[in-house]
Amino acid sequence: MIIPVEWTDEGVRMLDQRLLPNEETWLMLKTYNDVADGIRDMVIRGAPAIGVSCAYGIALGLKNFVGTNVDDLEEELDYVCEVLSKTRPTAINLFWAIDRMKRKFAELKDAGTSVTDIKAAMIDESKAIHEEDIESQRLIAQFGGELLEDGASVLTHCNAGALATGGVWGTALGVIRGAKDQGKKVSVIADETRPYLQGARLTAWELLKDDIPVTLITDNQSGHVMKKGRVNAVVVGSDRIAANGDVANKIGTYMVAVLAKQHGIPFYVAAPLSTVDMNCPTGDDIPIEERDIREVTHIMDIQLAPEGISVGNYAFDVTPNELVDAIITEKGVARKPYTESLRKMFEE
Repeated sequence: MIIPVEWTDEGVRMLDQRLLPNEETWLMLKTYNDVADGIRDMVIRGAPAIGVSCAYGIALGLKNFVGTNVDDLEEELDYVCEVLSKTRPTAINLFWAIDRMKRKFAELKDAGTSVTDIKAAMIDESKAIHEEDIESQRLIAQFGGELLEDGASVLTHCNAGALATGGVWGTALGVIRGAKDQGKKVSVIADETRPYLQGARLTAWELLKDDIPVTLITDNQSGHVMKKGRVNAVVVGSDRIAANGDVANKIGTYMVAVLAKQHGIPFYVAAPLSTVDMNCPTGDDIPIEERDIREVTHIMDIQLAPEGISVGNYAFDVTPNELVDAIITEKGVARKPYTESLRKMFEE
């Protein structure tokens, strides 16, 4: 059972995913700035995991506050949230966690709660966010597992497993785990996911730990294995889903979705409702993070590209909703039209 981030009395304990699969190193982050750096530098990654980590970072920032005035504590909250909000702009779970923690603080302040009790209650709220994330994954695994046939070979892109969430199940890999728990024999084709190699380093590592059959391929093999009939379904996660069902996910997802459509293969997205941004009408409104070009020009410390070359490094792309066959959430499976099906889930 993988839990990549957790609260401790000493600070936020976080598995350094940059070093996987070769090293399993845990970091103890003792300030909110440490947590912000951990999110920004991809010590932890994946939208749900970013949301949980953000909540813990806020709780840690307030815990370390030395004043005794509630108004001053609120100013500190606003500053901590501002710092965390600038770490990974595409992942909506980051902003969802900030909004939820701020709402909790407002409730406590309105109730006349003391600074000491507010700090304790905010830690409890961050832990609740973590616990709810794990429960939502369990439900996603249950609903998603039912969509896969016994003997299915599933293509994944990037890592949307326990490492990308609060732990245990994962979203896309949760669907795989859910099918396995339902007695189905399911295998996985994991593409490497350039340039950060989350598929090669993380997805393959997780599945080997769970004794789930996995074959690693390069990104440019996806079309070939689909054409050869080796893929029965594609399941991916998401960092933000627009109200109309457009899906932002790791760069390269759009190409996989187009290939799946061409070959008549169902393309599923697994994500909690906290990843759905109902205030974002379409994928055109989703900010797309651009990252350090060194991630493209180098692997670790080895330079692959000529010095001075112009490089593009978009971290995400947007898959139009018409290419998405279903969105699997903790409240069930949403189908087209997503504007209606997703809205109904929020109203339930």
